[in-house]
Amino acid sequence: MKYWFFLAVSIIAEVSGTLSMKYASLYGGKLGHLMMYIMITLSYIALSLAIKRIALGVAYALWEGVGVLLITLCSVTLFAESLPLIKGLGLMVLIAGILLLHGGTDKASKRKDEKGDLHATA
Repeated sequence: MKYWFFLAVSIIAEVSGTLSMKYASLYGGKLGHLMMYIMITLSYIALSLAIKRIALGVAYALWEGVGVLLITLCSVTLFAESLPLIKGLGLMVLIAGILLLHGGTDKASKRKDEKGDLHATA
């Protein structure tokens, strides 16, 4: 369970770092860039801890996919960026892809566990 916590921290840190980068590019200042460096570093550290027990494909797909989803929603809310229909459809396809990848990984890891294979599982 703690590995899922590491993945959640990694996603939140990635989103915070990316939003800090946008903020710094709009309003200047060194604080935004400093926050970006710290949060992106934390994101990669937490992701490296998460993949000790979560399958790499699942962890990375969630990290990137959920990150893109949250960054897009936050950019629409915080920075008044547009969300046209095609972008919304793309986000739905992204979510569907993550769910399919996660579902396929669970079934594959159960088969490997039955064979006695050691593998990081989600």
